[in-house]
Amino acid sequence: MNKGVFWGVSVGPGDPELLTLAAQKAILRCPVLAVPRTKGEHMLALSIAQGAADLSDKEILPLDFLMTTDPKALTENHRHLAGLVAQKLDQGLDVAMLNLGDASIYATFSYLMELLAGDYEVKVIPGVPSFCAAAAAARFPLTTMNQPLHILPAGKEGMEEQLTQPGRFVLMKSGRQLPRVQEALRQAGLYEKSVLVADCGLPSQAIYENLDDIRENPGYFTTILVKE
Repeated sequence: MNKGVFWGVSVGPGDPELLTLAAQKAILRCPVLAVPRTKGEHMLALSIAQGAADLSDKEILPLDFLMTTDPKALTENHRHLAGLVAQKLDQGLDVAMLNLGDASIYATFSYLMELLAGDYEVKVIPGVPSFCAAAAAARFPLTTMNQPLHILPAGKEGMEEQLTQPGRFVLMKSGRQLPRVQEALRQAGLYEKSVLVADCGLPSQAIYENLDDIRENPGYFTTILVKE
């Protein structure tokens, strides 16, 4: 029996209308959809895809990724999830793993791809990155001529030093680290040059052009855009 193909399918930032035709086609051709699932049993990527395609005949394979910094636990978790996908691929079934934003940018898909690519064919469908959608929503130009763009995971070690580089910045997933990020922006003289976009493309989308207006944690899907 031929092995199935492992597809990394980008579903965009939240609005089903930003899911590409290529992504829709890949989703429709795959009998199994592998979908990251949060502790609350919610599968946001699946909800987005359901807004763009009829998935009633699909087998849904939930993927429970651990939210931890323990390297050993993460490795074991990724191997376990890769094994679940491999079981379907060995049955000759194509599997589409749905990814928020783009499957090449801070995507859980990359971990499973590294484990499976040696034994299975892998194809990746690009999508609209969350920070591009956030920039469009906030009318925020990410780059100008000859100007670099830095994409940083907010709150990680070295962020304060990285903010001293020339250019503009995208601070991904800033919600959980918001107080630290705000202080780092103040120290770098960039606080007043920053815009926060939360839940871009979702019904709960919020844009803060003044970071002082934030009264509560905006949540996990938070991006801060920073001018030089």
